[in-house]
Amino acid sequence: MRISITAMITDTSIRPDEFARAIEDLGFDGLYVPEHTHIPVSRATPAPMGEPLPDNYRRLYDPFVALTAAAMATSRIALGTGVCLVAERDPITTAKSVASLDHLSGGRFRFGVGFGWNREEMEDHGVAFGRRRAVTRERVLLMRSLWDDEVGSFSGAHASVSPSAVWPKPTGHVPVWLGGRLGPKFLAALVDYCDGWIPMGGSGLSTTIPQVHAALENAGRDPSTFDIIPFGSVPTPGKLEYFASLGVTEVVCNVADPSRDSALRFLDDARAAVENADVEG
Repeated sequence: MRISITAMITDTSIRPDEFARAIEDLGFDGLYVPEHTHIPVSRATPAPMGEPLPDNYRRLYDPFVALTAAAMATSRIALGTGVCLVAERDPITTAKSVASLDHLSGGRFRFGVGFGWNREEMEDHGVAFGRRRAVTRERVLLMRSLWDDEVGSFSGAHASVSPSAVWPKPTGHVPVWLGGRLGPKFLAALVDYCDGWIPMGGSGLSTTIPQVHAALENAGRDPSTFDIIPFGSVPTPGKLEYFASLGVTEVVCNVADPSRDSALRFLDDARAAVENADVEG
């Protein structure tokens, strides 16, 4: 089981290159960063994790810029979005960013995507909140064609690109992991176009993982090739051992305070938890 780190990297936090080096030096497996392009001050949409909304949400770096800095400072760890708000992005440009980062990092990029929760933020990007699931699906499928096909193309209700040559290509298959809470529509999306699921936290996984596996099998897909990557945990030996017993692919531990000294202390504590747990990582 892989053990990785996520944090809200901002202009006031530890730098992404320094943080990534520390993550790699301590033997962790990856760094994941979230995305919000902006936070409208109306705050009409309450934060699903509770109010008040932390200031970090307003200050996030662009994830591809932050991960490029991390890539140039490391050689081994995975680098991913946790999560990228695809409905708020031009898919052709984003496909180019993903492929470029994956190519420059030697195939280390992992594409965590999400539907988004902030209605005003999304509508500023010209996307109706109720259409975000359909928009995300089509934009992911468009990007997949540009990555995988020598001449990529896609035509849908929410995204399209004429037959086009786009290089560089990713070094291999870029995994698309969908973050969110399991429900009928979400489960259908996982089976339809995703390579893995990012549950936020680990509550209920002993029940939900079998549901995901059953849905994959019913669709003719092999559950052993599908990743389960819970995000947001504070690592303890018992929790890590529990995740390993469930067959979790990777655990992504959350740094609540990404200021430099606090973030580095968290890494030391997390490393100690891994070493005291009966898991490989």
